Amino acid sequence: MKVGVFLPSFLFAENIQDGAESLRAFARRAEELGFDSLWITDHIVTARRFYSTSWLDAITTLSHVAAITERVQLGTSILILPLRQPAVLAKEIATLHHLSGERFIFGVGTGWYGPEFEACGVHRSERGSRTDEVLACTSSLLRNDDVTYSGRYYQLDGVTVEPHPRRPPLVWVGGGRQLPHVSSPEEARMNPRVLDRIVGSDGWIARPTCPPELISVDAAEIRALRSRLGKSSHPFTMAHENFTWIEETGTEEQIVGEQQRRFSRIVSDERPWDYISAVYLTGSIEQIQKSIQARVDAGISYLMLHTLSFDLHQLELLSKYVLEPFGSAGSNATAGDGGA
Repeated sequence: MKVGVFLPSFLFAENIQDGAESLRAFARRAEELGFDSLWITDHIVTARRFYSTSWLDAITTLSHVAAITERVQLGTSILILPLRQPAVLAKEIATLHHLSGERFIFGVGTGWYGPEFEACGVHRSERGSRTDEVLACTSSLLRNDDVTYSGRYYQLDGVTVEPHPRRPPLVWVGGGRQLPHVSSPEEARMNPRVLDRIVGSDGWIARPTCPPELISVDAAEIRALRSRLGKSSHPFTMAHENFTWIEETGTEEQIVGEQQRRFSRIVSDERPWDYISAVYLTGSIEQIQKSIQARVDAGISYLMLHTLSFDLHQLELLSKYVLEPFGSAGSNATAGDGGA
């Protein structure tokens, strides 16, 4: 399994002054330790419903980090496509991919936060169809000259956006089931349109709130549809995003108490701790490793972890307890090598 980490792109009050340098130090150290990739969360407005913090802009921050790294892949998990204009997005991605040495992984999804859509002039009910159109337009613009497209929301008439990459970025699609909760903004199911979008891409990103037993169900549906469409032999990555905090010492009560404190700085109290601990990687190191192994057994070949902090010591602990026993540290293989 390959292992990546999320950039600490959240905005903590104490990091406002030195946040840029802390971010760069985090990125450099992650690359030194052999993590395969650096990822970033995308929220244009502050999504107070499930997060206690806000985040830096995804594409701008990845461009910043691209300039001070050399090997690590750079990914979005996920970029909210209905909020973007295809030609502008294609230009941003083409530029990032070009300047980074073609290291970008285009992780995409529909998003879920209602006020975010309205703030960007989009209705939440349109998000699925807009996602498909933005993805189709952007993918075509990254590959072709004189692109013509006629959709419900977007029209292109002989449009060219450059540079065209030698290898367009891999597209990974987020979505699928999640553990049900009354506060969840979406149904706990695999939407057929999302399934089609996933199967038409280079990879799938299982939700952070999708536990191993539901990952297995989603993975089986993805494999079955890929087989029916004759795509089983094509490279495809099954990835999973999650949050964790590692404590090496302390009683169970002390470890959980510290994890609760750390999670509360990122995740809101909309859902209780028993839900958080059921879907995220919490508890002792042994429990976290068992939870990761359960996800591997469910079919995950690529894991991306949020550290909840700028603290470089957490990177060291992730390297010791996750990357070393589970990952392929120092691998130069492309992200698309993971199988399904």
